[in-house]
Amino acid sequence: MISSSKQSGFLLHLLALVLLAFAPNELQAQNDNWPDRSRLPIELSPFEGELGNTYKQSQPDWPQPLKAPEDAPNVIVILLDDVGFGQTSTFGGLIPTPNLDKLASEGLKFNRFHTTAICGPSRAALLTGRNHHECGNGFLMEWATGYPNYSTMLPKTTATIGEVLKGNGYNTWWYGKNHNTPDWETTVAGPFDRWPTGMGFEYFYGFNAGETHQYYPVIFENTTPVEPDKTPEEGYHFMSDMTDKAIARMKFSKSVAPEKPFFMYFAPGAMHAPHHVTAEWREPFKGKFDMGWEKYRELVYQNQLEMGIIPDGTELTPRPDWVPAWDSLNDEQKKVYAALFENFAGYFAFTDHEVGRLLDAVKELPDAKNTLVMYIVGDNGASSEGGPDGTLNEIKNLNGLPTELDDVLKNLDKLGGPESEPHYPVGWAWAGNTPFQWVKQVASHLGGTRNPMVVSWPAKIEHDSKPRDAFLHLVDVVPTILDAAGVPMPESVNGVDQKPLAGKSFLDSFNNPGFEGRREQYFEVLSNRSIYEEGWKANAQHTRPWRQDLAPGNWDKDQWELYNLEKDFSEANDLASKMPEKLAEMKRKFDAAAEKHDVYPLDDRGAARLATPKPPVPGADEDSSTYTYYPGATRIAEPAAPPMKNRSWTLTANIKTKEESTEGVIMGFGGVAAGITLYLEKGVPVFDYNFFEEHTVLKGQSPVPVGDATIEVDFDYQGAEGEVGKGAKIALKVNGETVAMGKMEATVAARFGIDTFGIGEDSGQPVTDAYQAPFKFSAQIETVVIELE
Repeated sequence: MISSSKQSGFLLHLLALVLLAFAPNELQAQNDNWPDRSRLPIELSPFEGELGNTYKQSQPDWPQPLKAPEDAPNVIVILLDDVGFGQTSTFGGLIPTPNLDKLASEGLKFNRFHTTAICGPSRAALLTGRNHHECGNGFLMEWATGYPNYSTMLPKTTATIGEVLKGNGYNTWWYGKNHNTPDWETTVAGPFDRWPTGMGFEYFYGFNAGETHQYYPVIFENTTPVEPDKTPEEGYHFMSDMTDKAIARMKFSKSVAPEKPFFMYFAPGAMHAPHHVTAEWREPFKGKFDMGWEKYRELVYQNQLEMGIIPDGTELTPRPDWVPAWDSLNDEQKKVYAALFENFAGYFAFTDHEVGRLLDAVKELPDAKNTLVMYIVGDNGASSEGGPDGTLNEIKNLNGLPTELDDVLKNLDKLGGPESEPHYPVGWAWAGNTPFQWVKQVASHLGGTRNPMVVSWPAKIEHDSKPRDAFLHLVDVVPTILDAAGVPMPESVNGVDQKPLAGKSFLDSFNNPGFEGRREQYFEVLSNRSIYEEGWKANAQHTRPWRQDLAPGNWDKDQWELYNLEKDFSEANDLASKMPEKLAEMKRKFDAAAEKHDVYPLDDRGAARLATPKPPVPGADEDSSTYTYYPGATRIAEPAAPPMKNRSWTLTANIKTKEESTEGVIMGFGGVAAGITLYLEKGVPVFDYNFFEEHTVLKGQSPVPVGDATIEVDFDYQGAEGEVGKGAKIALKVNGETVAMGKMEATVAARFGIDTFGIGEDSGQPVTDAYQAPFKFSAQIETVVIELE
């Protein structure tokens, strides 16, 4: 008879033998299933060593490094901003883009690629592979409202391509523009999960806004604000800076880990306004556009036909009533309009040169041939936001205030330089979108949504001079990249189940000229809306981009149009009156798509949404009317700063000086376009309110006393509650005594622009040219307190 203890030992020994017999198979099965790319993050590889009681009876085995699938390519997505279909020489335009031409000569051109018609939503669709409303990016972060489709808060259910590729063994980098982080989340308080580094990008060097001043950019490296390493006078330009950074990291990465692929998102501020470029780039275009915008369109149209960019039989759409005939303009108008577009062309030539430097650097990589470049030439069509006459202060236009031609004419010597924020007039935007109707923001028509694309991948693509004509959309880019990399879209990312991708891969189009593309796609921005299905497209144009002050309403009165794009490439022949039943069918399809993709509620407000309250900085006391700041509080985005517009307020600065010559900025808010600043000039206090380059300046008569001092600004807003942009009475005080008084007839109602709020310096672009930014305060600031009434 066997004792119970011996029996237990025997059973345990038997169990161990069984486990030893089956364990290798189980371990092998686990190893065969690793890595499981259906869920991110991917677990460490299974341990295949042996574990004994001591290391002498054990065999180590390191976790395997996570690798991208074999032969996965490097991927570079280049996305320009505000480019029309008919602007680049590559697609028949009159602005030479030799580096884009060269890339196209090595790969493929796509002539039916589509965006959302506006930048932030386009970028959300590009990065996530979902439609922009489903990502909370129905419009721009500066215009955000409290509806899920307009919050601009990317949900965790729509992980970016950066997150997916990083989790599958890629390096991931983002350079340039980030217009997908809500304004109120761009401070030191975070949260940072909707910054590029929180959305799957290991490195970010760029700006968090719709645009930036190219000479005084508001730059962040990852989540840390950084300043340019030289001044505009020393040759600084952000386009060159970000290109240098991208080339350096790319080369460094391949030096250390040549077999590890990278994903680079290269998103310059160009060609978005402000159009900043030096005279040497602008001068070659002197007189090149004196023929005017109608002749420009005719020349481009002929180029496009001859190059095969557009099919034979395509009609050139006629000049609309909102664009004046060039011959009807006077000499001053022609001079200003031509100069503004010459400046834009110079900026584009410079941008093409810088992108060319990046592409040349790619060819030096050890795996250059296995690098997929997807160059999307614009996140929407050409922009009309310069208004009827163009402008040297485009932020003024975005606030719903038109620029007078005389104001531009008398300041043309500033064109393209640091003191300007130029944009060309509406007519050039229409011309830039040849052969289509309409412009940026007008998502109903191809002038807003049709952008060129060039794709190169030497290892897999043979050049074809004939454009691919599949109907494609930004949401198709993520599926295509994943297809090229051999990576599936994960079902779950960081424990969050993912929304399905809206797009489909067009990888087959690289070697199949007959690839057909998308079957259905909706478009909507500011209530300009459209639906495409199997060649048919129904459009309802609603708002005008150069009238940000106008919200038409009356959606039921919009005039719908109907086009057959299979026979009518340019949307030239409206079939609505001839085919009312088909139009009705398409309108029902739009409504169904809008319900499915979270488009509703429609919102056509422009500048009015700029002025609507936004969420406070997370963690801030939203009920407080008092804001207390200490030295070092800088780079605070406008919605996260004190709401000092359309109301009265008092600013009290407590400072300590050791000498009468103390200088520097106490508080700076905004920049060249508009803003406010309080500073000392050789000890004398100065307050400057920049109302779109009209400066109201209050200045003391003598230096502030040495030692402890209090400087106060009392801002008495003259508008009634609910009235915006009204005037103000201002008093500047030192130690309680009024030293200067002033009055304004109007104030900024919506936004100061593209710069930030800060204490102790005016970082980025300066509010005034009376000092050179950042003009740091040379003494001690104890506190700056802003009390709102």
